[in-house]
Amino acid sequence: MKKPKIFIACDTTNLTKVKKIIAQSQTNKIKIGYKFGLEFMNSKKGRQFISKLKNKIIFIDLKLNDTVHTMLSAVKALKDLRINYLTVHVSSGLAALKAVKKVSGSIKIVGVTTLTSLNDKDLRKIGYNRSVKNLVAHQTKLAKQASLDAVVCSPFEVNIVRKIFKKEIITPGVQIGKKNYDQKRSMEAKKVKSDWLVIGRSITQGNIKKNIQKLIKSL
Repeated sequence: MKKPKIFIACDTTNLTKVKKIIAQSQTNKIKIGYKFGLEFMNSKKGRQFISKLKNKIIFIDLKLNDTVHTMLSAVKALKDLRINYLTVHVSSGLAALKAVKKVSGSIKIVGVTTLTSLNDKDLRKIGYNRSVKNLVAHQTKLAKQASLDAVVCSPFEVNIVRKIFKKEIITPGVQIGKKNYDQKRSMEAKKVKSDWLVIGRSITQGNIKKNIQKLIKSL
């Protein structure tokens, strides 16, 4: 399998930090995009920054999970930003997923299965009787049925998802070395066989250029 592409998680509200991450992560060795989540998009100048960002692969990770009407309105409201990827929760339901995909235009709709911060025990507390793997498999089938463009799953479900879903797989819970952060289902980058890896602090903390080189060598 060819080397995965990388989404760098820009998890900050500091525009100077984001500009530094983008400037110091440029390389022709691997394809890199930038992920902006709730923290950045809800910041005072976050949306404005994204509106002016050009010639970059932009992944907006909002994990939309609401009524069909509200999700449709949210997607339409984002269209002026010229983003490439947008996350929605598969648990929002098949009707919502199909509706969002129908109006998404050039935006790739990404179905989030089960958060990498959860494990089987957490799911039981929420009220799910399925294991993480069984739930992710079920959610992936819904994403396929809705004709979504990509699926998000942890490193541990990639093989299961690949058997069901033939489009792009995006995997968070990835680090360069063995240090783990707040994920319960995480893995080193070199062991993950996804199309896209989402990596945050392993790249953005410390020397970004050196971290990028370390990542390239590890893949």
